Amino acid sequence: MTRSKKNSNPADFIGRPVWAEVSLSALTGNLHAIRDYVNPPEEKRKTPRKVLSIVKGNGYGHGGPAVAKALEKAGSDWFGVASAGEGMEVRKAGVRTPILVLGGFWPGEETNLLHHNLTPAIHRCEQLLAYEAAAAKLRRKNVWVQLKVDTGMNRLGILPKDADCFVRQLAKCKHLQLVGTFTHLASSEVLTDTELGHQTQRQLDRFHATTDRLRALGVDPGITHIANSAAIAARPETWADMVRPGALLYGYHPGFDPMERRVEFETKLALRPVMSLRARLISVRCIAAGESVGYNATWVAQRPSRIAVLSAGYADGIHRSLGNRGVVHIRGHVAPILGIVSMDVVMLDVTDVPDAAIGDIATVYGTDGDRVYPANVVARGIGTVTSDLISGVGQRVPRFYVP
Repeated sequence: MTRSKKNSNPADFIGRPVWAEVSLSALTGNLHAIRDYVNPPEEKRKTPRKVLSIVKGNGYGHGGPAVAKALEKAGSDWFGVASAGEGMEVRKAGVRTPILVLGGFWPGEETNLLHHNLTPAIHRCEQLLAYEAAAAKLRRKNVWVQLKVDTGMNRLGILPKDADCFVRQLAKCKHLQLVGTFTHLASSEVLTDTELGHQTQRQLDRFHATTDRLRALGVDPGITHIANSAAIAARPETWADMVRPGALLYGYHPGFDPMERRVEFETKLALRPVMSLRARLISVRCIAAGESVGYNATWVAQRPSRIAVLSAGYADGIHRSLGNRGVVHIRGHVAPILGIVSMDVVMLDVTDVPDAAIGDIATVYGTDGDRVYPANVVARGIGTVTSDLISGVGQRVPRFYVP
């Protein structure tokens, strides 16, 4: 659910009091910061590097179509989605910028790709002829495709040794045009002098060997792109012709190994959190020492306590792992999460939150005035990644797009 960005106070809406505020100025500011970062003036490139904004997973929970519209206006060169269905939703929002379907297509989806002008990633040679047949049937010419190369992730993509096969198949496709070639890095955040830390260079070598082979066979690889969020921040050698920010767009650097490098890159590439997840207290009560809270009595009061119920649960984006481990922020004070997180609510200890009352707003993560409660800190506290946390904000949570 989305709400108008013209609403000056997102908290003043009628409905279940849990919502997400998405700052469009933070979002577009992050895009501009990334573009500037990968185009340092001292390079004096004739053609500036492009930015492909990843808006899959409902825009990492921020609302894919809405953030794509804002990013298009701010100058994003491409968008990346996981599936044709996601791409269709972005198109329905009026976005006209090229969209790369990173996951390619399943048989039968070719017509949707063509009707909605979506560019599929080709990750198996035989997909070319299937897509060529669909394009020919609709009498489409110069239909864009991109090639994904598997350089060591062992997930999706043709192997470097199959470049010749790809070229042979592409030669049979009179309706298709290769406009880009890319790969995905498996461990770009690992910067140690270890076997894993050297994996990125091995992947780069395989990728460049593959694109060199394509050229030797008379095929222009088109726009080349390699760098995900971690590589954008830490590995300039991966920037190629275009970069693909995901979590960076939404205000968060990935975790780095060694950990102390995080501060370095957060300083060099300063970002702002885009989404703030909030909910109101819907109940406050007192319990005696020895009483338990929630399912299976996993939390027992060690003192007389004030317990609040927050109008958000794991179906809204309060990660279930936060039970008895996480906190929310009320009036600048910390309120621990108690017991097992329920689907629709979570309980809090507000004993030390002065005058906590029904209707008070709790911030799970994001910003609250001048205070910042980063989602990546919450994620690290429960042993997951920021993307897992923010993409888990449920569809039933209204998003307010604010300046």
